Amino acid sequence: MEINLVVVWALIIIFGLTMYVLSDGFDLGVGVLFLAAPNSRDRDAMLRSVTKRWDGSEAWLALVAVCFAIAFPPTLSVMWAAFSIPLLGMLFGLMIRGLAFKKRADNRGRWDALFCFGSMLVTFLQGTILGALIQGTAVEGQRFVGNQWDWLTWFSALTGLTLLLTYALLGATWLLVTTEGALYKKMRRHSHHLLVWFGYAMTIVMLVTPFLNEAQRERWLGLPNLFHMGFVPMLGVMAFVWVYYVIRFSEWRRWPFAITLIMLWTAFFTYITSLWPNIIIPNMSIYEMAGQANLGQPLWGILLFVLAILAYSFRAFKSSFDNPQLV
Repeated sequence: MEINLVVVWALIIIFGLTMYVLSDGFDLGVGVLFLAAPNSRDRDAMLRSVTKRWDGSEAWLALVAVCFAIAFPPTLSVMWAAFSIPLLGMLFGLMIRGLAFKKRADNRGRWDALFCFGSMLVTFLQGTILGALIQGTAVEGQRFVGNQWDWLTWFSALTGLTLLLTYALLGATWLLVTTEGALYKKMRRHSHHLLVWFGYAMTIVMLVTPFLNEAQRERWLGLPNLFHMGFVPMLGVMAFVWVYYVIRFSEWRRWPFAITLIMLWTAFFTYITSLWPNIIIPNMSIYEMAGQANLGQPLWGILLFVLAILAYSFRAFKSSFDNPQLV
């Protein structure tokens, strides 16, 4: 059986994006929650919980960019033309985060505030890009023909706010795993409230999405799509109820984070299946955006890179689990 290399590369990109969202999500979530900690001792513990994982998350983003450059080169030019403003804003936010991480010993109050601001900026802009991609991008041929501010709409602002709640929830449940004492108790309370607000925001997004355009309406509400498109969101609802029970009525440390990851995976899977095979550009499939280069030759190197990042991430996670921060 002949392997479809275009699909293989697309699946690697989807896997890389999933791993980035699930790993860098709680890094950014810890930053979003930074000012919720009342003292510098708590904030020091929060930073220590993600320090060993700081570089691994961005490696997934680098992997995705390299895969796009090799397999789908026109996509990069379209993405830059359509989203140059939020992408530059994300870069600015990441720079602020990195600088605050290095300089906070000089003036903790100012740099802690900037660390939180940078995390919120990066998260919100990621959410707006996601919302703009769901709504659709103005492309003719392989060129972006829209306006530089098309990415900013009421729906993309909604998805930006939803992603803020999402990453904050991930960060809070991560701190349930990696902290103990007073900080652990605070994060358990925060996790409960964030989960409820996340549920409200995600419900609104899921109800609105099928009515954004004709393609989404047909994909979600047309028959027989209605039956299989609703299956994975129902799994997400089940995971939501499960994690609510675990956070509210149990003292388990690792399960809230693990179940939250499952719940977010169902949301990401639903997003991908609602667009496939037009993952990035709604009116162009992955086959139309694929480059003409030999896609088989560099594939082995990319797979080795994926294995290396997975090994690094596993060691970082294990170290964090084995050494909780006593606060």
